[in-house]
Amino acid sequence: MQDTVKTNLKIGTRGSKLALMQAAEVKNLLIIAHEHLNQENIDIIVMSTMGDRIQEQNLSDLGGKGLFTEEIERALYVGKIDIAVHSLKDMPTKLPDGLELACFLEREDARDAFLSGKAKTLIDLPQGSVVGTSSIRRKAQALAIRPDLEIVNFRGNVQTRLKKLDNGVADATFLAMAGLNRLNINDPRINPIEIVDMLPAVAQGAITIEVACGNTAIKNILQPLNHTETELRVRAERAMLDVLDGSCRTPIAGHATINGDLLSLNGHILGEDGKTSYSEQINGSKTNPESLGEKLGEIIKCASS
Repeated sequence: MQDTVKTNLKIGTRGSKLALMQAAEVKNLLIIAHEHLNQENIDIIVMSTMGDRIQEQNLSDLGGKGLFTEEIERALYVGKIDIAVHSLKDMPTKLPDGLELACFLEREDARDAFLSGKAKTLIDLPQGSVVGTSSIRRKAQALAIRPDLEIVNFRGNVQTRLKKLDNGVADATFLAMAGLNRLNINDPRINPIEIVDMLPAVAQGAITIEVACGNTAIKNILQPLNHTETELRVRAERAMLDVLDGSCRTPIAGHATINGDLLSLNGHILGEDGKTSYSEQINGSKTNPESLGEKLGEIIKCASS
């Protein structure tokens, strides 16, 4: 059993501006929650991941979501850092042995945003326009609506992708509203896409904290930061994703909401070219979100196979 009070914490994170802001948010919340923690005894350790270093290839060609987590998880596993802060949508559904997700911050805006200087919506883009995205989900969803579009690979952090748009590499792109909000970006080209029009990535907008399974002291420290409703929603979404395909090689979208004791989960799976798709919704008790997610995953898998 580890000590119940830990006075020095090391937070592991990627080095993008957004990742650093997310780590800083966790640091500030920890300081607010615990009198013994302060600016001096919490360190943010910046780590480079393969997903950050390789920018010109699609993630699905390189091995998927784990490219953004492997180096950080290795440091967590050997004790070089105490916690790892991640965007949950970047996390594989299956974690390495000995690691777990111990905390979920309150979810930001889960919607996608459409950005273009030529149109306010995807529908309004001129015929044959070029859309930049590295997400196979967004590619499939865009082609399902506009099969005439040309989709080009658009990797990089938020600022890099905005610069590519400025430079005319594409006529339009998609970004997550959560990241834009956290970075306080108020670009006039930003147009949020309603959930009913474009179901987002599973767990989009949620920040999670990963820890070593046996680290009871750290889990106790994180407990006040956990947002229960967010946790229940993303557990359902990730359970559905796990049944369908936990990697980023299949275009899958999912989003859960809670109203009282009722959890509603929407799922959507597409062919990569957008020509085939299947969506379904399921409702049930919020007390067992994994069961609900697995059930919807099986329904969609059977219907789409």
